[in-house]
Amino acid sequence: MGVRERDRKVYRPLWRAGLEVLLDAVPTGTMPFVAGYGAEDVAGGFFHRYDTPRLVERLNADWYDLAVSSGLFDHGREFLVRLAQGARSHRAALRHLHDGDPAPVLWTRVRLLDHWDVMGRGAASAFLGVRSGHPGFAMMALDGSVYIRASTGETGIDVLAVRHPDRSENVLRHLERSTRYDGPCPSREEKRRVAVWLAGRAEGLPGH
Repeated sequence: MGVRERDRKVYRPLWRAGLEVLLDAVPTGTMPFVAGYGAEDVAGGFFHRYDTPRLVERLNADWYDLAVSSGLFDHGREFLVRLAQGARSHRAALRHLHDGDPAPVLWTRVRLLDHWDVMGRGAASAFLGVRSGHPGFAMMALDGSVYIRASTGETGIDVLAVRHPDRSENVLRHLERSTRYDGPCPSREEKRRVAVWLAGRAEGLPGH
């Protein structure tokens, strides 16, 4: 996909949701993805049922409060969000997750604008969820100090925050296992990225 097509299909819908994409600005050394965390790693979050009155408004308010309290934003309200590459939507990425054709998903740097509506227009854009009020996304602070994930379940929306995922023994064990897993997910490229990140982390530890 060309730059113009991705701008039209991905970046413009995100801008309308209040997220300005900042190209080629992901900090060096960012951990490739976060998974495998346990209850002891969760530092906060919330859950709302689908029948909650003014659902999108509540989701937006609680997401922003969690983002501020956990330290997701830098001084310019910038942070990272994982986006499928090309024009594959969140819904399509889920559909292809286990069929041998996983979508490449990478961190993208964004800035929160004043007209933001992450849980409404953002989720409806198909890149941060499946439709308005049904989000599905992963976000992380630029320094990797906090990870926030939103997912839709059978009865409602679950949003949680994990502090310092790069220090979590659960997360690190999961990443190490993922490099040895013989399957389509994570993709071969993601496994390579994880291996490089783990090697770099090991080299920076005392005694290495």
